[in-house]
Amino acid sequence: MNPGADLRDYLAAERTFLAWVRTGLALMGFGFVVARFGLFLQQFRVIDHAPSVPSYGISLWFGTALITVGIAVNLGSAWRHVRLVRELEQGETSGSRSLIQAIATALFLALVGLAMAIYLFSVRGSANLSSENREEISMASVSSKEALAGGKGIIDKPSAHSVDQTVEKLKNILQAKGVALFALVDHSGEAEKVGMKMRPTKLLIFGSPKAGTPLMLAAPSIAIDLPLKILVWEDGQGKVWVSYNSPEYLKDRHGLPQELLQNIAVVETLATKAGE
Repeated sequence: MNPGADLRDYLAAERTFLAWVRTGLALMGFGFVVARFGLFLQQFRVIDHAPSVPSYGISLWFGTALITVGIAVNLGSAWRHVRLVRELEQGETSGSRSLIQAIATALFLALVGLAMAIYLFSVRGSANLSSENREEISMASVSSKEALAGGKGIIDKPSAHSVDQTVEKLKNILQAKGVALFALVDHSGEAEKVGMKMRPTKLLIFGSPKAGTPLMLAAPSIAIDLPLKILVWEDGQGKVWVSYNSPEYLKDRHGLPQELLQNIAVVETLATKAGE
């Protein structure tokens, strides 16, 4: 060993070498996590029943780049440590290469970090948009149950009021529009009279001869579904619903001409206003 080389120099060189090894290992480990991030997003979307699974291959490239740099850092630090030890033995040292390596690594990590931040922001924005779209679809499905439950042509719309309040509001709307209320059947009230319990359920039967007569002249069988009906009921969770026969379903069921659809389409407007 060169007597001019202090033992502390060798120890410092060894600490520096170990620090670079840790840096390389950290890069490799972080690169593996980043590379697997895309697969995690794909699996998460599959579990979340997303309609489509977009490609997140860019995270694989980021991760691979980090792992590659980690390997390069370990190899470079090993090579530099060997050279530094030889220089110490010869009494010649230079810190320029250490500075260049450190700055180059720091700049690379800064660029990768910036790219990852942009990538994560774009993924988050896409996920939020997809989540919002799914939520809107779900809300629309729950709010109107437009799928015509059980294929029977029944549409259910939620009400923001109790059964009695919804019924009263609907009665006022009918009166304001000059539509006759032929009957109000209190199913739950009749059940109570015979000692049976039933959640609030009331059926309104209403219509106008001026609108209904042309329908029956065009398709006599529709008389079985006239006058129009709206059912106001409460489910097991206390949610109030306004249910009615889909006008399109009635049209197809009885073969009504398209120009007469408007005569029964009023039920949709009434149900919507009653639940608001």
